[in-house]
Amino acid sequence: MKAIARVLTLGLVELAVFALVLFLLAGTFDYWQVWVFLVVFALSTWIPTLYLQQVNPAAHERRKHAGPVAESRTVQKILIGGWYVSLVAMVVVSALDHRFGWSSVPAAICVLGDVLVAVGLGITSLVVIQNSFAASTVQVEADQTVVSTGLYGLVRHPMYTGNVITIVGFPLALGSYWGLVFVLPGVCALIVRIHDEEKLLVTQLDGYREYAQKARYRLLPYVW
Repeated sequence: MKAIARVLTLGLVELAVFALVLFLLAGTFDYWQVWVFLVVFALSTWIPTLYLQQVNPAAHERRKHAGPVAESRTVQKILIGGWYVSLVAMVVVSALDHRFGWSSVPAAICVLGDVLVAVGLGITSLVVIQNSFAASTVQVEADQTVVSTGLYGLVRHPMYTGNVITIVGFPLALGSYWGLVFVLPGVCALIVRIHDEEKLLVTQLDGYREYAQKARYRLLPYVW
């Protein structure tokens, strides 16, 4: 119960800070897109987190260690740093877009954005459930094995697939077209990260080379 209470408390604090930043940037609380987005974001992150905390605490712990500081290699520190910069810029521009009225996004598109956010976050959570070694950092553990079933049967890096879907949904959910500008640099950072990560996996994870030959696509089925 203490672990669950800790997860919920931390989640509430993070959500409150996120909400405050968005409303301050937008200059108003009369921003229905943010209210809906916050509910979708909370449910899409809290439910999987609580589930993992109960059934696989080790996987949950791996997911908590994220960001440039958590990476052990310089190239990955730079790449994940670029990813976070893209996310921050996306959120800031989207909120400012609402404040200054740069975009006119129909409500239906905003709802579509919320659906994409829920689907993207759901995929990243499902990846961790299917592969308990899936972490937020690029690493190979001593007892790690190759997972080739489930989402890993479709693409080699389904967690990043979920990330891409999520960042496309973010600005749309917040009612901004201009926020989509930062999707491209974010995806580029992920593509370079994947190339570098696979060099590590091929050399350090037994069976990954054979798996990569069977699973042709890295990020998007029938695309790349």
